[in-house]
Amino acid sequence: MKKILSTLLLALLASYSYGQYETVKKTVRPSIPGSFIVDLGVNSAIGEPPKWNQGFWGSRTVNFYYQYSFRIAKSNFSFNPGLGLSLERWKFTNGATLYDTLELVSFPNGAVSPNQVEQYNLVSAGSIYPKNANKSMLVANYFEIPVEFRFDTNPEDPGRSFNVSMGGRVGFLYDAFTKVKYRDLGEDIKVKNKMNHGLSTIRYGVYSRVGVGGFNLFFYYNLSDMFEKEKGPSGKDFNSFTTGISISGF
Repeated sequence: MKKILSTLLLALLASYSYGQYETVKKTVRPSIPGSFIVDLGVNSAIGEPPKWNQGFWGSRTVNFYYQYSFRIAKSNFSFNPGLGLSLERWKFTNGATLYDTLELVSFPNGAVSPNQVEQYNLVSAGSIYPKNANKSMLVANYFEIPVEFRFDTNPEDPGRSFNVSMGGRVGFLYDAFTKVKYRDLGEDIKVKNKMNHGLSTIRYGVYSRVGVGGFNLFFYYNLSDMFEKEKGPSGKDFNSFTTGISISGF
C-alpha cells in the first residue's frame, strides 16, 4: 500500500512540475501578431548636383518596420499598415561636406549680404576642418509610416509563400547631421555637425517587394525632393531611390 501511495505521490508531483514548466514556457514565448521587417539597401541620387560624388556601399539605408496584416475577405490579398524607422547614409568620396553658404561669407561688422540666402552647398571639408579631412558623410534618420497591399500565393502559410507587395511610405525627419573624419596628432577625430542642413522634414515615396517567405528584394522611389526648395546644393531639386533586400519574421 505504501508503495502504491508513494508511486501516486511521485506521479502527482511530476504532473504538477510538468504543468508548471508548460505554463512558464508559454508565458516566456508569447505569440506576437504581425511581422517585423528589416531592409538593407543602397542609395542612389537622381539628377544630383555637381560634386555629389557618392560611394556605393557607404551610401546605404537600414529600415526597421513592424507591420500588421489585415487579410481582405478570404482572398490572397492583404492590407498591411505599419510603423518604423529609416536610417539613411550618404558617403561622399571627394572629401566634400554640406555647409551653409551664409556661414562662408564674412563681413567685418558681421552683416550678411542681401544676395545671400540659406543654402547648403557641397564644399571641401578641408576648407572648414583641417586640410587632411577627406572622409565625409551625410546622415538622415526618419520616423516612417509604411502602408502596403500584398499578394500571397498561400496566405495560410505566408512564411513559405511567394509574395508581391506594392505600397507607399511617409517619413518625418527626426535627426540629421554631417560627419567628417580626419587625423590630428596621430589620432582619428570625428566631427558631427548636428542640424537639418536644408533637408526636407517630410518625405514620401512608393515601394515594391517581391520574394518568397521572409526573404524579399525591394525597390523604393522617393517622390519628394531630398532638400527643401532651393536649400540644397546649387539650389537644385533632386530625389533618390533605394534598392536592396528585406528580411521579415512572422
